[in-house]
Amino acid sequence: MSSPNTNLEKQQRQHKGPLTGIAGALVLAGVLLAALIGWTVYQGGEPQGAEVQVDGRTGDASAVATD
Repeated sequence: MSSPNTNLEKQQRQHKGPLTGIAGALVLAGVLLAALIGWTVYQGGEPQGAEVQVDGRTGDASAVATD
């Protein structure tokens, strides 16, 4: 059931703060997600210190040339 005495202007004023906070939290979560994705991609290079690499498709092992 809905209330017979609704004042939309008053409700808009009362909910402005919480809605702004929710929008801010969503923006912050999006920025953190983008940062996590960027960091994961940046860290996803070749393994460090591996002497033998295994090809995931065929299972063949090959020696890694170290400089």
